[in-house]
Amino acid sequence: MATERLEIVCPAGTPAALRTAVDAGADSVYCGFNDETNARNFPGLNFSRAEMAVGIAYAAARGVKVLVAINTFPRAGSEALWHRAVDDALACGAHAVILADIGLLAYAAERHPDRRLHLSVQAAASNADAINFYAETFGIRRVVLPRVLTVEEIAAINREIDVETEVFIFGGLCVMAEGRCSLSSYATGRSPNMHGVCSPASHVAYAEEGEDLVARLGGFTIHRVPKAVAAPYPTLCKGCFQTGDYRGHIFEDPVSLDAATLMPQLARAGVRALKIEGRQRSRAYVEQVVRAFRRASEAEAAGQPIPKSELWRLTEGQQTTAGAYRKTWR
Repeated sequence: MATERLEIVCPAGTPAALRTAVDAGADSVYCGFNDETNARNFPGLNFSRAEMAVGIAYAAARGVKVLVAINTFPRAGSEALWHRAVDDALACGAHAVILADIGLLAYAAERHPDRRLHLSVQAAASNADAINFYAETFGIRRVVLPRVLTVEEIAAINREIDVETEVFIFGGLCVMAEGRCSLSSYATGRSPNMHGVCSPASHVAYAEEGEDLVARLGGFTIHRVPKAVAAPYPTLCKGCFQTGDYRGHIFEDPVSLDAATLMPQLARAGVRALKIEGRQRSRAYVEQVVRAFRRASEAEAAGQPIPKSELWRLTEGQQTTAGAYRKTWR
């Protein structure tokens, strides 16, 4: 029996990636301005105000919504930068803004009461009480759930709330406490939550030591592997460390999320939208992943089996996990 198709929310780190996502079958595209108001503030990525307006117009002409991520936490005394980002995104015609900071939510709700607000995963709202607070206080229409919940827990939350839920379906994984990362700022002085930069390339160094390739972040050794083995990009949360007699990935393995096979269960749990991670990835990545998940969402809605894909080739370390949806690690 056919059901409503799950919305596919796709990443765009550049105007070209936005057009690629739209043309590949995205229902919605999320992106951000080229400053510290969004959590992917890397050189060469993101949108100027003019580019954002053009990108939104391109998407709207093809029936695709654009969601602007303003999901970092404003620095004291610099709130005007974040306020301006909210105003400008909505002036450009964004379908919604994605916010995490409670003060910024208050600003947006008061200044733009008729516009659509989404609660970012950076807010780490992982229970019905928290989500209902944001809905009742600020009028949020959708919450992006943190990657800490099983499918059963998501279903339980959806029974107690009256806003849409969006969950991650594919892409990179972070430590399971979005919005609370202090690891990068400890090593480099720059935080994904405050500056939009996790493990900035300016603080990354590689060196050959004997038979090993050593990867460092901010002077800290994150990986040490044989020269013939590819070293993952050095982020503290996915570093390989030794503690006592144990040597391995203490916080999290360098693998990617792929929960495509769980789409029918997520739909039954009441999920409205599926989010693909990867605003820092290439247009080729965007096109392949968006097309694959568009096909998968159409199959799921028609009650057909989810098509098998080769997306593991695009994942970190070419390894995938269902993450906390199954919580096999508990």
